[in-house]
Amino acid sequence: MEAERVLAGLDPEQRAVAEAVKGPVCVLAGAGTGKTRAITHRIAYAALTGVVAPQRVLAVTFTNRAAGELRARLRQLGAPGVQARTFHAAALRQLTYFWPRVIGGEPPKIIESKIALVADAVRACRLAFGRTELRDIASEIEWAKVTQHRPEDYAGAVATASRKMTVDVADVARVYDMYETLRRERNLLDFEGMLELTAAVLTEHREVAAQVREQYRHFVVDEFQDVNPLQKLLLDTWLGGRDDLCVVGDPNQTIYSFTGASPSYLLDFTRQFPDAKVVKLVRDYRSTPQVVRLANGVIGQARGEAARRHRLELVAQRPDGPDPVFNEYDDEIAEADDIARRARKLVEEGVPAREIAVLYRVNAQSEAYESALAAAGVPYVLRGAERFFERPEVREAVIRLRGAARAGADAETDGTGLIATVRHVLSGAGFSDRPPEGSGAVRSRWESLAALAQLAEDIAADDPRAGLPEFVAELEERAAAQHAPPLEGVTLASLHAAKGLEWDAVFLTGVVEGTLPIIYAETPEQVEEERRLLYVGITRAREHLSLSWALSRSPGGARRRRPSRFLDGLTPKTMTPVPARVDRTHRRAGKGPQPCRVCGRPLTAAIERKLGRCENCPAELNEDLLLALKDWRSQTAADQKIPAYVVFTDATLQAIAEHNPGSAEELAKIPGVGKVKLDRYAEAVLSLCTSTSPPP
Repeated sequence: MEAERVLAGLDPEQRAVAEAVKGPVCVLAGAGTGKTRAITHRIAYAALTGVVAPQRVLAVTFTNRAAGELRARLRQLGAPGVQARTFHAAALRQLTYFWPRVIGGEPPKIIESKIALVADAVRACRLAFGRTELRDIASEIEWAKVTQHRPEDYAGAVATASRKMTVDVADVARVYDMYETLRRERNLLDFEGMLELTAAVLTEHREVAAQVREQYRHFVVDEFQDVNPLQKLLLDTWLGGRDDLCVVGDPNQTIYSFTGASPSYLLDFTRQFPDAKVVKLVRDYRSTPQVVRLANGVIGQARGEAARRHRLELVAQRPDGPDPVFNEYDDEIAEADDIARRARKLVEEGVPAREIAVLYRVNAQSEAYESALAAAGVPYVLRGAERFFERPEVREAVIRLRGAARAGADAETDGTGLIATVRHVLSGAGFSDRPPEGSGAVRSRWESLAALAQLAEDIAADDPRAGLPEFVAELEERAAAQHAPPLEGVTLASLHAAKGLEWDAVFLTGVVEGTLPIIYAETPEQVEEERRLLYVGITRAREHLSLSWALSRSPGGARRRRPSRFLDGLTPKTMTPVPARVDRTHRRAGKGPQPCRVCGRPLTAAIERKLGRCENCPAELNEDLLLALKDWRSQTAADQKIPAYVVFTDATLQAIAEHNPGSAEELAKIPGVGKVKLDRYAEAVLSLCTSTSPPP
């Protein structure tokens, strides 16, 4: 029987979720316990047994990517008609449909970013703020709107919530009021207004509410611990007093309270629905017992009655792995350098770079790791940068692939398969088997196309029968969900951005008082949210996990820091700081920007810091040496079968050609030449410097 097949392979708790086909149901699902598997099998089982019609189900998620994953899994399980959308996508669809009937006139334009309108409101209020303050004000307006506070009561709400502000509260309230005025005058609608207006239309127009409630009779909400008051208002409006609702969440992963999210809706679900069935998923299939033990140790020290009442203690299902590593460093530079070295070692041992992550509390910490990884020759990807499917080269490639699929390109490749077909089509967009030299726009374009080629290999491995039409369909679905294929490089991401992801190896950095918990976490509730953030970071790791901290910020600084309180009792009793392996203090220890060696102007751009001068300042460049270095790099990269930029970047070669070092010590002073590269390439580089030195 098809329905019984859906239940096969589920563990007892997952099966209990799947068989609870009628609401209300509350699933408390720990990290790595297969919550998506449980809820998709629940929906499919209910549909296949005739309890629900797939088109009557609305599954609500928080990201387009998660919605796309739900739809894909449900198709595979035989329930393709289920609507899986974010709150905003579902609201926009309903608002657009009913607008002509109940409101009429020109529909408002949806704004994706508030920054421009906030800037106009600031000017209208005769205030002046920089871009950082504008972002902070925009975030405050979002918080006020999702928590249902108007401009006139904003100041009181901030005081009650103990929010820390970088801008005067009175000024934010003034800008908020003007923002709303300008938004209405210009017929604009932001995401919060979209949810609020949809709820209002359903409330004020009974015929609309009846139609929506007839369409959607069964609801599933994922990540329920992250629901905010405005989203809860819309959900209650959709339900209309009914209780056929299944919610899934993890109170241990509540990390978005600062945006207005409230875990109370998850924790108090049985108060709203006393007859609700509650199922706990605690079998962790993601991480090794060693990682799980540390995660349980961190979250087991959580304080507060709610934390104790709803604690989920994970039970590892994987075989043993290595113990988590705790490292203490003298300074942040030494910490970054050693982590880059260890990341390279993992890559050399066979761990793919895309299966390694360096996670930190705030985005400002990324710069040190970008520099250290580049110096160690380790490729990296900064999460949160430009959206993959919006890159020009990716859009062009998708158009080419779509055209090839329509033209029946599969038949023209003599049956060589999906991989060869995709590579052939991508070659027309500039893709080649060998990466280009350098690390600029050309390299970035090649990496984007290489990610598409790799995705074709992954799909072919999963389904050898897949052809170009299936590949194009997968691309279009991923584009709609912003589900980018992984790029080949170590991931750099904040702990917030890492939620929902996982890697074979994770480096948790800056686990020190003042950073984690962050210095402005003052109330007990704020401190506990920081603990949960560390828990999220730990549970991203499948096998290798490293936690580290630095005793001082800069080399030579006072060693006054101490490890995060969240690690009390969980680290070795004695810690010896890991010594710096390369003395790089001469180029990164200064408190101010590095000065140009020609004109003395502070250098801010990365390439200028590497060259040691402004790009426009004159410099003595040994052209013959630069050409010789580039030829040597090309041959070395070919011999080692690695991209040329991994040997040395163009900027580093230019810096070498300008400085013309005469010894290993002088070569080591050039940014981009770390110990690894010094050991590997110093002899060859210095030989070229000597043989191509200009005559005196």
